[in-house]
Amino acid sequence: MTFDTIIRGGTVATASDTFQCDVGIAGGRIAALGSDLGTAPEIVDASGLLVLPGGIDSHVHISQPSGPGIVMADDFASATRSAAFGGNTMVLPFAMQQKGESLREVVKDYHKKADGQCYIDVSFHLIIADASDAVLGQELPALVHDGYTSFKVFMTYEGLALSDMEMLKVMTVARETGAMMMVHAENYDAIRFLTDRLEQAGKTGTLYHGASRPIPVEREATHRAISLAELIDVPMMIVHVSNGQARDEIARARRRGLKIYGETCPQYLMLTEQDMDGLNMEGAKYVCSPPPRDKESQQACWEGLQQGIFSLFSSDHCPFRYDDAQGKLAPKGKTSFRWVPNGIPGVETRLPILFSEGVNKGRISLNEFVALTATNHARTYGLYPKKGTIAVGTDADIALWDAKREVTISQSLMHGGTDYTPYEGIKVTGWPVSTMVRGRFVVRDGELVGKLGAGDYVPREKSELAKPRAA
Repeated sequence: MTFDTIIRGGTVATASDTFQCDVGIAGGRIAALGSDLGTAPEIVDASGLLVLPGGIDSHVHISQPSGPGIVMADDFASATRSAAFGGNTMVLPFAMQQKGESLREVVKDYHKKADGQCYIDVSFHLIIADASDAVLGQELPALVHDGYTSFKVFMTYEGLALSDMEMLKVMTVARETGAMMMVHAENYDAIRFLTDRLEQAGKTGTLYHGASRPIPVEREATHRAISLAELIDVPMMIVHVSNGQARDEIARARRRGLKIYGETCPQYLMLTEQDMDGLNMEGAKYVCSPPPRDKESQQACWEGLQQGIFSLFSSDHCPFRYDDAQGKLAPKGKTSFRWVPNGIPGVETRLPILFSEGVNKGRISLNEFVALTATNHARTYGLYPKKGTIAVGTDADIALWDAKREVTISQSLMHGGTDYTPYEGIKVTGWPVSTMVRGRFVVRDGELVGKLGAGDYVPREKSELAKPRAA
């Protein structure tokens, strides 16, 4: 057999196995696994390195409308470059509908932003903000048929929050089409009530962002979303879970036989509410929703990963510049936490944080790391087995890792569009040194070698996890 590239001498790990093996690549796919594979025009020496499936970050926000006077820090070029340096080979951002917009036109416009601007592969989730008869009866089913097989709904935010009636209607479409539904679970009315009360008391600093959306706000919405999904018998992913009480709602649903899945993120393992208590709005750097909680919630999220309650570990990368009137300090003159854009950057640091804190500290195994960061994402969102593993016939999406490399995370090392990282100064052990998409290096030995536009848009199949119990 003739190969284009052979990766030689590394330790290969998948979600189920770890073994010494050479990897033969031909035509952008893995063509052979074994020893003595012969020669190839390019031999990559992976001695002393881990050969892992490239990370799939299935929850990122890129070039997304963010409100008047506010601009996201990352376009597709900067976000996918940053993702590649973080060991990722694919990201799934959101084509976000706003009230009154055609969902089909939103998708077309989002493609225009991404086409020719990606270093790694991408695929789009949809965000449903306008659950009209036309959208639910025509546009959404047609888009699912075309390979946009997952969509997200919000239970909070002005202009995005759906009523319970709208949620039930959207869930019905998900069940009928076989799409995977994602839910941002926070109680909008409770947040508005608490925000008004805090501001009336003069409590407007960024620390009070957490107090405006405490754990019961997330727990109640999680319980309600699960109850609605149970009525329709539709599988559902609860995204960015931040605490043990919401985690336990998912666990109870699963014990009842419901197909409810959970996701958590680095901010809920590494940050706490106190990080938002910075002077001069410095705490705005850590404002996201749900907010970081406390040490007990951090431990609960680790347990959720260890026990399989959370099957996905995503970044929820939502980047804004800090020192920018169109970023975290916008809009100018409004100093309450209410006006701080919600979201933090994290696509480049997601994998090193979980590897260091999880694998190297014995909280999870290397195989669990692969599952949580790549394989489960591919399975959940209709990409497996094309993506998310190392096996003959799969895309050669590979990250080479130095498991012993020690790095102190710093903004000076980042490659995205933001001017800060919320993980500044955190020391990690284990770092991706090279990233390959479909057999071609994007990052090699810490240097960008891939071409802008080499990343493809990938239509997706329907997820096996999205089949209802009664199907």
